[in-house]
Amino acid sequence: MRPLTATTTGVDLSIRERPAPHVERTKGRVHAIPVRPTKEHQTTFGEKAYRCFEWALAFIGLLVSIPVILVAAVAIHFDSPGSVLFRHRRPGKFVQVRGRDLQNRVDLEPPAGGYDPDAWYYVPSYFTMFKLRTMFADARSRFPEFYAYDFAPGEFHVQFPTSQYDPRVTRVGRILRKTSVDELPNLWSVLTGDMRLVGPRPEAPEVLMYYSQNELYKFSCTPGITGLAQIKGRGLLNWGQTLYWDLEYVRHRSIRLDLKVLFVTFWRVIFRQGAF
Repeated sequence: MRPLTATTTGVDLSIRERPAPHVERTKGRVHAIPVRPTKEHQTTFGEKAYRCFEWALAFIGLLVSIPVILVAAVAIHFDSPGSVLFRHRRPGKFVQVRGRDLQNRVDLEPPAGGYDPDAWYYVPSYFTMFKLRTMFADARSRFPEFYAYDFAPGEFHVQFPTSQYDPRVTRVGRILRKTSVDELPNLWSVLTGDMRLVGPRPEAPEVLMYYSQNELYKFSCTPGITGLAQIKGRGLLNWGQTLYWDLEYVRHRSIRLDLKVLFVTFWRVIFRQGAF
């Protein structure tokens, strides 16, 4: 795939992107990062009212989309063998754990100097995300190279999470992805509280080990169905650009910003920009 520019994509990609510094650490480990305040910690009346609005919107959206989901499910069933639903373990909002309780966690990379026993740290937490299946059920065995997630230092951020010509995607799957219908079951995760309508999009857990410590603050916020990265280019963005916009959202999150993202997302879906 040739390098992206504003001319080739029609999307403003002029971001102040800098590659994350390489940090020597044990292969496969995810950083435990010190807790710092985020806007989602606020418990104002406006935030609670917005959560009620969000829940109601997700409920109505799921109810209205049931006929569409059923039609899509039938199409998936006759197009290729396998379950019509795709279930995948994704990183959710990180949980807070005391440093004294992390001393024996071999799956985490501690901060330089080790853990402060009395300090709080963000550590990974996971949930099951539901989508309509758009790939072959045996894609992992048929195309193992897509699941290697083995990047050299500095290589991860210039890679693209999705490919326009992904051989794993079925004929019906291409239509569902273009129209974003495959994402409709995500509304269930909004009702359960695992996701929000707007927030950083959760990635495959295998790539977390390539995130820098600062980039992991993306998970100090509940993941969302759509977000700044989705309205700034979606599949046209590489991992580095996607992370830039995710962190911009975490830093500037507000109800007003969420409503703006929802409005723009509606038009992005209609015109299928960055969806493939």
